[in-house]
Amino acid sequence: MKNEQNIQFPPFVNARDNVRKVMMDVVIALLPCLAMSYLAFGFIPLLVVLVAVGSTVATEFLFSSFFLGRKDSVSDGSAIVTGVLLAMTLAPFTPLYVVAFGGAMAVIFGKLVFGGLGRNFLNPALVGREFMTVFFPAAMTSGAIWFNKEHLNYSDLNIFGAFGNNGIVEYLNSLFFKASGAIGEYSIFFIVLGGVYLLVKRRISWHIPFALLVVFFVMLWIFEGSNPRFSMGGLLLGTIFMATDMPSSASTKGGKLYYGAMIAVVAMICILNGVRYEYMSYSILLLNVFNRPITLTFQPRVWGKKHDWFRILGRFVMITGSIVGLTYIIIFLHNHDCIKYLLFAYIVGAILYFVKKGYSPKWS
Repeated sequence: MKNEQNIQFPPFVNARDNVRKVMMDVVIALLPCLAMSYLAFGFIPLLVVLVAVGSTVATEFLFSSFFLGRKDSVSDGSAIVTGVLLAMTLAPFTPLYVVAFGGAMAVIFGKLVFGGLGRNFLNPALVGREFMTVFFPAAMTSGAIWFNKEHLNYSDLNIFGAFGNNGIVEYLNSLFFKASGAIGEYSIFFIVLGGVYLLVKRRISWHIPFALLVVFFVMLWIFEGSNPRFSMGGLLLGTIFMATDMPSSASTKGGKLYYGAMIAVVAMICILNGVRYEYMSYSILLLNVFNRPITLTFQPRVWGKKHDWFRILGRFVMITGSIVGLTYIIIFLHNHDCIKYLLFAYIVGAILYFVKKGYSPKWS
């Protein structure tokens, strides 16, 4: 008699919850950041968000209906979250056709080719962003997409002006609002507030953000002499909303701590080696690849059984060495403008996986 196991895929939610509620809480957590983008450039960044969401939802409906036979898959809200998160990583004046392309690719190659929500192993929003960078390099690297003085409403706010006019006050004002960076990066205060909301609602746990930020700032202190350049808003946005993506992140407590710590290590290595803008995307996507090995290595002890510490240590060393080694390969590819070939290989692999699984058009 065969020993059959029922293998389940994340995300796992409490019985009182459902996926739609979880997804809507993520959107709610991001609403203040959206408000800050409106304060900076009016409806322009909101239009980017609307196009991204429209693209992800339309692609989800069409692809799921045609290939997976699921006409109601958009009802779980995951496509909306993917679109909003993708838009949060983009410049406010990104061409809308590029945004629409990124949204479609995020859903197709970030999620649906692997069978849908819970079966994807990469963060869909970050996958979509990498597609945009590779297929539209001129548009994505243009300085014109980041700032337009004619459309600027407010570049900053003097919220704490009553306390004087000095460096500390200016710093506090910049934490609350500064029209610089991607759409979701204008307010560090509201990014953190969104993270607190998700923690209170128990949509994320503290393990990944805590480990990521602690290790990152320890390494920042160690390598202070190298003058690492990074975006605090981008770091926090990636930490709270991208690294904690349930299907693509570690699911055990120990695994989450290691997962977050290694994202920080990879990000800092990238920064120190000249990766100026993609360090969070690269680090999170790379750790996504090691999600399941990490979860297996950091499984809690089963009652009545002892841990095989020698085997666990061997896995730990192998995973860590592989992550660091692949980090330097990615840096080499990035610095030689060869990341596109890695993405092309991923596209081929994803399509082959899709075909192997036997997905085919559903005509009825």
